[in-house]
Amino acid sequence: MLTDKETLFLEEMANQIRETLIETLLEAKSGHSAGPLGMADIFTAFYFNILNHDPRKPNWEGRDRLVLSNGHICPIRYVTMAYAGYFPKKELLTLRKLNTRLQGHPHRTSLPGVETTSGPLGSGLGQAVGMALAAKMDKKKHRVYCFTSDGEHDAGNTWESLMFAGKNKLNNLTVVVDRNNIQIDGNTENIMPLEPLRDKYESFGWHVLEIDGHNFTAIIDAVNEAKAIYEKPTAIIAHTIPGKGVSFMERDYLWHGKPPSKEEAAEALRELRTLGKRIESEHQ
Repeated sequence: MLTDKETLFLEEMANQIRETLIETLLEAKSGHSAGPLGMADIFTAFYFNILNHDPRKPNWEGRDRLVLSNGHICPIRYVTMAYAGYFPKKELLTLRKLNTRLQGHPHRTSLPGVETTSGPLGSGLGQAVGMALAAKMDKKKHRVYCFTSDGEHDAGNTWESLMFAGKNKLNNLTVVVDRNNIQIDGNTENIMPLEPLRDKYESFGWHVLEIDGHNFTAIIDAVNEAKAIYEKPTAIIAHTIPGKGVSFMERDYLWHGKPPSKEEAAEALRELRTLGKRIESEHQ
């Protein structure tokens, strides 16, 4: 169980990260809003509680590997990494600029701490599966985590990777599915229905957990349970709200792939700062 102090730290950190994300997207005048806001709590939990990593030694051999398959939400990864100490926060203002290390999709050799180059949806899980299999073959102790979107489960190579991981009992692999129910053209269940998603994972030989992706205790408990499963890989289906924290973005698929205007950013920051004060008062 998280202490009240630990919960407060994570909630405040996630809110600060959301604020900086909005500022970063505004400066870039490009990038995705809904998915990154929805995944802020999960990224915060991983970088500040779950991952075995060292920002001062990003290539440390013993580190856990975090693969971001849905690379278009990379702004939230960049912001979280900056807060964790991988690079100066001021560099966030170079997002998507010419010659930046913070490209619109992650590039492995550009930024220390980014494990894979991602962009083509569905590819990340196959990369993570390869890492997990190699770690088992080499008898390494680190774990491999793969963040995926629900929409990219439309891609057939995702299911090939799921089948391979289940067959090889890759218990050092945990997939986190951002189940936010939107993709660029609309709601997932209208574009290409995914349900029953849990049953599908289980039929491929996976241990499956479903959680509230905005509850830090649930996120951390699910990862700890995954570590205790020895006979199969684990999928954590994290139900999230796209655009979380900004009322006019929440659950609206039109915010999947666009940044806020100056006026929209100002309103988003006002809401997030109000939320920050509420978080602080609730823990007093």
